[in-house]
Amino acid sequence: MKMTVAVDGPAAAGKGTLSKALAAHFGFAHLDTGLLYRAVGAGVLAGGDPIKVAQTLEPAALDNPALRTQAVAEAASQIAVIAEVRQALVDFQRDFAARDGGAVLDGRDIGTVICPDATVKLFVTASAETRAERRYLELVNAGQAADRAAILQEVRARDDRDANRATAPLRPAVDSVTLDTSDLTADQARARAIAIISERMPQG
Repeated sequence: MKMTVAVDGPAAAGKGTLSKALAAHFGFAHLDTGLLYRAVGAGVLAGGDPIKVAQTLEPAALDNPALRTQAVAEAASQIAVIAEVRQALVDFQRDFAARDGGAVLDGRDIGTVICPDATVKLFVTASAETRAERRYLELVNAGQAADRAAILQEVRARDDRDANRATAPLRPAVDSVTLDTSDLTADQARARAIAIISERMPQG
């Protein structure tokens, strides 16, 4: 069965955690497309040219534990506005989405650009304050230094960049279902998403 679930939304809305849970529940493959941009960002921080890094990216680069740091996240957001970088990563994502057995892809333009014909499109969001607090707790639990006010400022700046970039700005697909997780636990968000996907799964 070929079935693609597109999960979009802003940073720290919970789409990564939700997507992994959905992939596990339905037995689909999962791709955190943000890791593609983080991997390019890490390559740029190491001195590489963003376009060349994107064009030569290997799947193994997504396993780098350093991709979860705040510095790499900021670099990823900055290189994501480069049209040539985004184009270099489009084929990687579309090939993944087309695999047999089903796929869940999460990012910022899956339902609008990468997989406009996805079977199900979810737009997962939450308030900037909620997302900043989640990011803060994530960093603290990982043993990293974190400042709440600075993280909130970074979340808002990233939202502005993502929403106003010329190429593939962050916005819900017209046929997506919005899931606001501001007041939902991870279990509640997962249950709602599973119900939405189950209703749209091909019968037979």
